[in-house]
Amino acid sequence: MPPLRERVDDIALLVEYLIDRYAKKASKKFRAISKKTLELFQAYDWPGNVRELQNVIERAVVLCDGETFSIDETWLKRTSHRPLGPEVPFIATVVAHEKELIETALAKSNGRIAGPSGAAAKLGIPRQTLESKIRSFGIDKHRFRPV
Repeated sequence: MPPLRERVDDIALLVEYLIDRYAKKASKKFRAISKKTLELFQAYDWPGNVRELQNVIERAVVLCDGETFSIDETWLKRTSHRPLGPEVPFIATVVAHEKELIETALAKSNGRIAGPSGAAAKLGIPRQTLESKIRSFGIDKHRFRPV
């Protein structure tokens, strides 16, 4: 059976059925369904499928006071399927930034790696670690030495 988000036309019928079902349990009677509520139900993605719809309706039946069934629109938060961050994977961004930091430190230390004025000291990492990173990034440390 296809998910509820692909059966938008069935939502109105399901909503009516579920309201009737839960209203009987709660000894309530609804004469109408708010048009806004029905529009919200039809526009929502329903990631939890029919169970989520049942839960929302059951909650609303309990909380509704009048004869018109309605829900609070904040109950149906719209979620975006787009990634929140940039398109570039996080690790690639970190690696690029780390390489840039190393090259900047090498430039400021004139290509020197060790010692108090070396790039390793500027970065606050051991010399061996810096040399290993220089090799793994394929950085030419000699290009930072003055001519």
